[in-house]
Amino acid sequence: MKKNLSRLALLACFILTLAFALRGNASQTPGAIRVEVHLVEVYATIYDHNGHYVDGLSQSNFEVLEDGKTQEIASFETSAQSLSCAILLDTTASMTEALPRVKNSIVKLIDELGPQDAVAVYTFDERLVTRQPFTSDKNAAKRAVLRTRAQGRTALFDAMTQASLDISKRPGKKTLIVFTDGDDNSSALNANAAVAGANRVGIPVYAIAEGEAVQSQNLKKLLDEMTGRTGGAAYLVKRSGDIDQLFHRIAQDLQHLYMISYQPPSSPADGKWHKIELVVKGLKDSRVRAKEGYFSD
Repeated sequence: MKKNLSRLALLACFILTLAFALRGNASQTPGAIRVEVHLVEVYATIYDHNGHYVDGLSQSNFEVLEDGKTQEIASFETSAQSLSCAILLDTTASMTEALPRVKNSIVKLIDELGPQDAVAVYTFDERLVTRQPFTSDKNAAKRAVLRTRAQGRTALFDAMTQASLDISKRPGKKTLIVFTDGDDNSSALNANAAVAGANRVGIPVYAIAEGEAVQSQNLKKLLDEMTGRTGGAAYLVKRSGDIDQLFHRIAQDLQHLYMISYQPPSSPADGKWHKIELVVKGLKDSRVRAKEGYFSD
């Protein structure tokens, strides 16, 4: 009974938080009304024709279109700006054997982040736990990772949704990195709700799946859809030795991440999916990996 109430509370919290996070909040003071405008954030990684990262682009190199119409860019951040990186680690009982090597790989990833980048560490089993709030103290973040232990069942969808909402409140560039070795067997939210939540929050999600998670076609589809639509990427661990390489690949991506923000058209919220297209000007044969769109709420 207590677990059911807890899950209902989480679902209610998710709905309420999402509603407030995704709309402008108006506050009134004597003689003036201030309206906070919600901006759409588009994260992008740019590659040349050889597959190499392209850095050094300016705002004038980008054009962003929503549903085919050009939008005015409100803010622009390059790889030079700091990043808030949240790490969500599966610490369920099935992770007992894999956890030591995964923790070592995450420590290496933290070392690759920039000195001004902030890191937060979350773990999940049947519940989400904040092991280290956002900090630029990399040693504190690494200690939080190394202290984790494996136990419990897997509430992946709940954890990803709640962590995404927490991270969305951070200013500037931000991302979520998820490692899991199991299919979800304990969440209040289902797969569709998890994907919808990630799409609405809109930060890039990077996911690494191992073990049972690799065998689940439904979970692989979920991770591909969630990461692809947000401008991130999903990876499958085929051999235990791949884990270091995959975390390194993500760390490299984060060092070359652009963020373009714009104010969406002032049409009424319709709850529909709005397609985003990012065009890179002045660069031949480039490849763009970017957020694909968002739901208007």
